[in-house]
Amino acid sequence: MKKTKQLSLLLSGALAFGLLAGCGGGTASTPAPSESGTPSTDSSGEAFELTVNIASEPQTIDPALNSAVDGAIMINHMFEGLMRWEDSGTETVGSNGTCTNAQLGYGQAESYDKVTNEDGTVTYTFHLRDGIKWSDGQDVTANDFVFSWQRLVDPATAADYSYMIDCVVGASEIIYGTPVLDANGNQEYVDADGNVVEVALDADGNPVEALPEGVTAHIAYADPSTLSVSAPDDKTFVVTITSDLPYFTEICAFPATFPVREDIVSNDQWTYDPATYISNGAYKMTSRVTNSEIVMEPNENYYGVDSLGPDKITFKLMDDNNAMLSGFNSGELDFIENMPTDEVAGLLASGDLKIVDYIGTYYVCYQTQKAPFDDPLVRQAFTLAVDRTYIVEQITQTGQVEAGGYVPAGVYDAAGATGDDFRTVGGDYYAPTDADYEANCEKARELLAEAGYPNGEGFPVVTYLYNTDDSHKAVAEALQNMWQTQLGVTVQLDNQEWATFLQTRKDGDYSIARNGWIADYNDPMSFLDMWLTGGGNNDAQYANPEYDALIQQAKAATDPAERMELMHQAENILVGQDWVVNPLYFYTQKYMLADGIQGMYYTPLGYFFFDKCTQS
Repeated sequence: MKKTKQLSLLLSGALAFGLLAGCGGGTASTPAPSESGTPSTDSSGEAFELTVNIASEPQTIDPALNSAVDGAIMINHMFEGLMRWEDSGTETVGSNGTCTNAQLGYGQAESYDKVTNEDGTVTYTFHLRDGIKWSDGQDVTANDFVFSWQRLVDPATAADYSYMIDCVVGASEIIYGTPVLDANGNQEYVDADGNVVEVALDADGNPVEALPEGVTAHIAYADPSTLSVSAPDDKTFVVTITSDLPYFTEICAFPATFPVREDIVSNDQWTYDPATYISNGAYKMTSRVTNSEIVMEPNENYYGVDSLGPDKITFKLMDDNNAMLSGFNSGELDFIENMPTDEVAGLLASGDLKIVDYIGTYYVCYQTQKAPFDDPLVRQAFTLAVDRTYIVEQITQTGQVEAGGYVPAGVYDAAGATGDDFRTVGGDYYAPTDADYEANCEKARELLAEAGYPNGEGFPVVTYLYNTDDSHKAVAEALQNMWQTQLGVTVQLDNQEWATFLQTRKDGDYSIARNGWIADYNDPMSFLDMWLTGGGNNDAQYANPEYDALIQQAKAATDPAERMELMHQAENILVGQDWVVNPLYFYTQKYMLADGIQGMYYTPLGYFFFDKCTQS
């Protein structure tokens, strides 16, 4: 449909460099930012200070530990990876001239070589720029990347995104470990102290009974130093991956892979103090006030400092949509993403609110290890009982599309940007529009009865958890009404501030929760490998060996058609069989930008960049 086509066209331009770079050796396609220039000023000749609001207090701004878009936007301004997103100069569809597309370019690396080895592995050799430095003046070296990538996969770091680089040779053995087998070739088990214990097994080698408390499978984890990354010298970073991945260079522009310095991060409070938040990007943090603001100013040691725009960027930390809009209207805020739901229609009509494409899915997450949502029948019933058309037309009202699957529209399938996308090829797992809503609800009631709860009788009271926000509240209230009306169940609502909500959901301390996922790179794997057993972003606590096997096979596959087929099979299990998530709609991105500000650029992965902004 039209929206999908527009998104594919946009992405073919915004991500073209990354896809080409993933298929061959690289040399700089665009010049580095100018080393000469004049300080940024507005039309009055005064210093230009930009004040923006993305979200409230971030859960973290440690590049390896962050897993949220708001944190990533801040990190993107203060750190830089081997690759980076840069301004393409092409206007973003829907922005009305206020924004341009981002494209992948070189960051701390000035070029790379790529070699396919005899065993099918692929080696990238990145050559770092001259003159790259940390914000305290120390040189950035290839060993900083070695340390940072090893830190990312180290289980002691507990990074949600450790799996982001499980494509690197040796990473799986570090992240997931290797089962230790006994003399008979069966899985060995140990107690909490690491002592081997006897466990009765069936003919297939599985435990006959539930494991005693504290007893787990014995897994051996490789040392992080065995990760296939190295620094032959200060200017050369070498990494070998298990197979040729079309999106690997995009991973190298992802915040989790950004360098941090070993002597700095040894202090676990390093991100809270500008004196210890040492970064290598365009800006450096000069102030941080919890629940109030994070302030950045140009990093005078950045190689492209003279091409930067704002003399100061202040990220205001807010979760009150009314206050956000009020701040924008008063001129206190130059950029906002959120506003009261009842103001959206008027802001769209006036042209003040812009809508651009966004590769992501807004969905409901079930805690699959806790009753009653440990039953796939219950999960399917709750999924079918949602009127998605009502949500997108009456609540969100900014062009979102009802979701009939988990991987959203706009994500490439085997044919890439020129062919049908993954969602089109995969089709819908249920009829997502209101035309079939009554039939969906009838099926949902049958499923709930099959699960032992006819007309909702005997179903326990459950709570839907969401983070504090007017729009999330409106969706939550609609879901509550739909489930109670159509299924005869009782659903309570609970909201928490952003950082607390993320931790509660991560800990699995919920029954049903709001969730959303934005692509980290344009490939279905960005949406699917997060559900691997034990994955850092697997908030559903989902575990299915069949699913895990398909994902690992897809990661090892080199034929594009085979890769995609394996990922379609995996999504069939995730949604069509196990009903782990309840997709509501495919995102669009809304924003408001103050008049006279130019130079903002954006990738539909969700990142806005303000480093080149100017004010007329």
